[in-house]
Amino acid sequence: MFSLQYLGFMYAIGLPPVKANQAKALLYYTFASLSNHTYARMALGYRYFSGISVASNCQFALSYYRKVAKVVEQSYTFSNNPSIQRIRILDETENSGSYHGTLDDDLIQYYQFLADKGDISAQVGLGQLHFQGARGVAQNQYRAFHYFTMAAESGNTNAMAYLGKMYLEGNKVVEQSYEKALKYFKMAADKENPIGQSGLGIMYLQGRGVNKDFKMALKYFSAAAMQGWVDGQLYLGIMYLNGYGVSKDYKAAIEYFKMALQSGHIIAFYHLAEMQATGTGTLQSCSTAVELFKSVCERGEWGTLIMEAHNDYKEGRRSNAFIKYAVLSELGYEVAQSNAAFMLDRDEVGDLFDKHEIYNRAFMYWSRSASQGYSIARVKLGDYHYYGLGTRIDYEMAANQYRIASESQNNAQALFNLGYMYEKGLGLKRDIYLAKRYYDLAAVTSTDAQVPVALALIKLFFTYFYDNFKNLGFKDLFFTPINFGSYLVDNYLGEDWDLYVATILALILATLFFIRRHVAAGGG
Repeated sequence: MFSLQYLGFMYAIGLPPVKANQAKALLYYTFASLSNHTYARMALGYRYFSGISVASNCQFALSYYRKVAKVVEQSYTFSNNPSIQRIRILDETENSGSYHGTLDDDLIQYYQFLADKGDISAQVGLGQLHFQGARGVAQNQYRAFHYFTMAAESGNTNAMAYLGKMYLEGNKVVEQSYEKALKYFKMAADKENPIGQSGLGIMYLQGRGVNKDFKMALKYFSAAAMQGWVDGQLYLGIMYLNGYGVSKDYKAAIEYFKMALQSGHIIAFYHLAEMQATGTGTLQSCSTAVELFKSVCERGEWGTLIMEAHNDYKEGRRSNAFIKYAVLSELGYEVAQSNAAFMLDRDEVGDLFDKHEIYNRAFMYWSRSASQGYSIARVKLGDYHYYGLGTRIDYEMAANQYRIASESQNNAQALFNLGYMYEKGLGLKRDIYLAKRYYDLAAVTSTDAQVPVALALIKLFFTYFYDNFKNLGFKDLFFTPINFGSYLVDNYLGEDWDLYVATILALILATLFFIRRHVAAGGG
């Protein structure tokens, strides 16, 4: 039997055998949220915040996101803090299948070789990767404990501190032991290690294995924060927020939370969101609070579906990958939306949908991704309007999408496309000078655009020359007035004369490049 939230998902995307019905999707999501289903609450939060099939309502969005964020905050531990790898299929494709956010098997094996040979940096690095599960490495507490122990025995203070973390919380590898946690934290802290210092601060703040002592907690957190360690910054913010051993100081709390937020600490996001939602120490802002809570929610354990979807895609299980991306898209994950759109764009979703629906669906996902600030998605929307994919041809709308991407995100492709549309007068008043300006800006913005821009500018020169030459009056031998330039182009080259010119120029450049390489290879 389908759960209410899955029924909501099916109606939201029109997954066979049902037809898309946003009213039914909203109904099922709402009923599921009343039963505390996390996915349904995130889906509703995203819908109300973005105004998808409902009137935009920030307070409703805040209510739903806040409940999910609380679940994430309460489940947070040192090890239960999954690193979400937001891999874009488009980026991988353009970089020949490589992605710098993950480590390939050969590199991991190399680090393991170094670690087994006694390389302390490799031991600590592998320990950290396995401790939390990051950069494509699966979480494995056995391996983490193994590598941390090896490095700690060699005197590495980071490894000592991480062993303290493992004993402080306990897991399936080691039993919780405040005594051992205190031992390892102190060994590290005595050598000025900020991880060990913040670990001791937590024990004194919460009275875990020691008597509560806010003064000692403040001392250790301050020492860790002075070295830029994120946990020290976070807990100083918590102390100032609640007045633990210090006078309440919301301004100081916000400053420390912002420091921790820069390192991506999800609990810092949570506390800042609460302060924005309630107007504590700052102006109340529903939209800012929702954005912060949304970031917290997207770091929940369900976010690991992104890596699962990516693995499915790489291993050829395209339909499975798309369904997972579609689920996460409903929850508001922008990367999942762009990946779902990319797969639809390339018709890589198997037989899930009728072929005539593909571009309509891709257009929807590109739209959602673009509204969350992804510049390439905004350019894609321009392309869809330009070519009439999933929507009608609308040059004015296409130009508008390119303009948004160029002005707010400085996208080189958008700048180039705007230049072309000004050159041709498509959706915009024809203006050769503005065309050149946008072509130039594209070249400055990206080195990859310099060659196509060079070709476009040469072609633009010929366009300018032709426009002026076309208006010159000439007389033939019988003194019959004709417009020689117009006659030559219109009768022999046609409307696409500029494409012929661009092709000839490209061939000339390619020939020159070939000759240059040939001469260089011959040493002459």
